[in-house]
Order: sequence, then structure tokens, then C-alpha cells
Amino acid sequence: MKLNCVVVDDSSIQRMIIAKLVNNHPNLHLIGDFSNAIEAKNCMSVHSVDLIFLDIEMPVISGFDFLDGLKTKPQIIFITSKAEYALKAFDYDATDYLQKPIAVDRFSASVKRAMDLHLLKQDNKEEEGEHIFIKSNLKKLKIYTSRIKWIEAFGDYVRVVTEDDSNLVLSTMKSFENDLSKKKFVRVHKSYIINIDKVERFNSKFAEIGTTKIPLSRNKKEDLVKALSFA
Repeated sequence: MKLNCVVVDDSSIQRMIIAKLVNNHPNLHLIGDFSNAIEAKNCMSVHSVDLIFLDIEMPVISGFDFLDGLKTKPQIIFITSKAEYALKAFDYDATDYLQKPIAVDRFSASVKRAMDLHLLKQDNKEEEGEHIFIKSNLKKLKIYTSRIKWIEAFGDYVRVVTEDDSNLVLSTMKSFENDLSKKKFVRVHKSYIINIDKVERFNSKFAEIGTTKIPLSRNKKEDLVKALSFA
């Protein structure tokens, strides 16, 4: 099995180095290398990409801004010369973080991590249904989307409420909105995304999930009605 990859780095020398490492690795297939995020995004609109080797400091659109604009995020291996970005990379659920100059053995270890995670996700998807991974209290948790009741903005955090418990995640509502199925999850308010399978009743102001009343924005009620009609 080979992972489809793209390399995004504004330095032509660094792109050449990383592209050579990718081409020499038996488990990687290079789709393309790009000097900016716009070109990479255009490529990803027509090609399936499993892994991005991504520089952080780029003109116009940084690596982080590039990821914020993606609806579906492949695995990410950040590549940068500065160690201070490591903590922020963790928030973006990066598979790994490589510092320039890149040693071949460190690159190989990073690719192995990406391969292992790809295979794990494939096995889980086939055997146990759709799920997402979240980071809460420095732990990585697997959450089955069918068990999510709603997602709620909570200051700088997002609260994920499931049938079993709730967890605070340092993330954004937009990120969850992009990661979850639009057929099953609807953003009904600036502070709430709900699983339409969990809605028991609703009116012009609230959707009820169990004993909880979720507020509906005036312009979001039609989105909920439409989603429920196709559920």
C-alpha cells in the first residue's frame, strides 16, 4: 500500500529535498509538490491525498491557514525550521513534526507513523463505523459519530457531548463542522452543532435532545427541517 502525498513548501530547495525523500520511499506516491497553498488546494480538489508534507511559514497563506481552509484534512507532517510551532501543530492533530534539516532516518520513522495510523483508521472504519479522534486532557480519544448528541461552543474550547460522557476539546466549531457528515450533523446556532438522529422534537425556537433544549437560530431552522426530511 502507498500513501498519496503532496509537498507544500515555498523553498524550491526544500521541496526538491522532500520530494526526493518521498520518491525514494517504497510506501509513498508523490502526487505533486507546490510552492504555495493555493496550488496545493487546487490539486487536492481533483486528486485523493492521504498525506501532506507541509511547511508552516509561507507567504500569503501559512500552513496553518491552509489547513483551516480544508473541508477534509489528510494526515499532516509539518516541516519547519522553528521548534516553537510544535505546540500549535499538536492542536492541528499533526501526525508528526519534522525540523529542517531532515534526517533520512527521522523521515522514515515519521512515514511509518503515518502508515500505521492510516491502516488503523482503515480497519476501524470497516469494522466499527464512522468515528473521529479528539484530544482532551492531553489524551487522544476515539469518538463514534453515531454516539455524539451535540457539540457546543465553550469559550476557547468545544464541548463534545455523547451518549456516554462529554469532553472539552481545544478546537473550533468550524473545524468540527468540516469534519462531521453534513447529512447527519447540522449547525443550528453559532454555538451548537446537533446530530439530527438524536432530535426528538423541535419548534421554531428549540430542538430537543432528551431533556436538553438546543436553541435554533432564526436562519438555521430551515437547514434543520431540510436535514430531517432527508434523514
